Amino acid sequence: MTQQDGVEHTPLKRVMGPKLLLLFIVGDILGTGIYALTGEVAAEVGGAAWLPFLVAFGVALLTAFSYLELVTKYPKAAGAALYVHKAFGVHFITFIVCFTVMCSGLTSAATASRAFSANLFVAVGVDAGAGLVTLGALGFMLLVMLVNFRGASESVKTNVVLTLIELSGLLLVILVGIYAISGGQADFSRVVAFDTPEDKSVFLAVTSATALAFFAMVGFEDSVNMAEETHDPSRIFPKIMLTGLGITAFIYVLVSICAVALVPVGELAASSTPLVLVVERGAPGLPVGALMPIISMFAVANSALINMMMASRLLYGMARQGVLPHFLSHVHSTTQTPWSAILFTTALALGLIVFVSNVSSQAVSVLGGTTALLLLGVFAFVNAAVLVLRRDRVAHEHFKINRLFPCLGVLVCLFLVTPWTGRDPFQYEVAGWLLALGVVMWGVTLITHRRRARLDPGRLE
Repeated sequence: MTQQDGVEHTPLKRVMGPKLLLLFIVGDILGTGIYALTGEVAAEVGGAAWLPFLVAFGVALLTAFSYLELVTKYPKAAGAALYVHKAFGVHFITFIVCFTVMCSGLTSAATASRAFSANLFVAVGVDAGAGLVTLGALGFMLLVMLVNFRGASESVKTNVVLTLIELSGLLLVILVGIYAISGGQADFSRVVAFDTPEDKSVFLAVTSATALAFFAMVGFEDSVNMAEETHDPSRIFPKIMLTGLGITAFIYVLVSICAVALVPVGELAASSTPLVLVVERGAPGLPVGALMPIISMFAVANSALINMMMASRLLYGMARQGVLPHFLSHVHSTTQTPWSAILFTTALALGLIVFVSNVSSQAVSVLGGTTALLLLGVFAFVNAAVLVLRRDRVAHEHFKINRLFPCLGVLVCLFLVTPWTGRDPFQYEVAGWLLALGVVMWGVTLITHRRRARLDPGRLE
């Protein structure tokens, strides 16, 4: 065996038990969405901002059931692309799904990096322009790369710390809300009021807000890409994933109710740091308001770290199965991390930050919405794959769901992808450019494989 072969077959280290997996899932779901987009959701539906988060939870739950059946059936790092390949066996579809999931991680991390940079300058009292915020986002992404390269153990430990910090921030919002409510500062009439844009019905406003709020619920799917670094994934995944989803949904509803009860919808929508505004309004005489920009920084940093971990592990898993170029499967002999995939995904994230920042003044909203758009398309495929793969039997026991759930999942996810939801058209443009890049990479991959040997889709087992 050559030295290169030895590196290629170095296994990933299993470092995640139930507690770390729960913190990973909760930490990935919480973060950028609720911290940065609460005002955007409220702008669509008015004071009933809690409703889109609740509907988004229902949509996420349908797809989570499908993921649980598949990850316990096939506990490998490749995630959605592996499931789609096993179900349909079409190399092009497999590649596009893989690339789409990776892009969703990159757009999510890019969203978080922009939010991190904005909160950083607020925390230090600097009135930063768009260019300086972009520069800060790029520097932050390089820092995430270094943490990711150190290894899954270091990354997961960092995730534990950041998750606890972001949880403390949301609990602070809830406690300040209770404090203000007890003091008679809240206006609960806003919580049940639908103040929709003039050109939208209530249904369209709710679906549009749900399409955006769904970004706050994504993250549970990232955990399946850590399957090879988790102890006994077939046993612990179902309980832990469902528990994580339930915890985050409960927190989101409470936070959104407190936000709209304390701050008028118009002010929430106009703020780039809505939860900071909520804390300042609810406890004006207390110093806790100064802590929120710092807590928000750590919260969105956690989202960026976990998404970049997911993207690199996804590329590693697919490259090892021969669906992506071979060089992306290299594992560092010392840190046991997929170093080539980490470098590649970081380069793409940096390019995405620069591109969207130069084109749109609403970079956080566009990137967050694009993340949800990409993942909803993937989720439709995953739900369909569950139905197709029912004929494939495995030797070990695994989680299994009623066929009704994946059927509903396909229909709901496809609907939320359509323009009928009132989604910002620029999100389709960004997603289109990313998918076009994916097609180009698919062609390069095909040529690379044909130079070595005839492409064999059956390699993905």
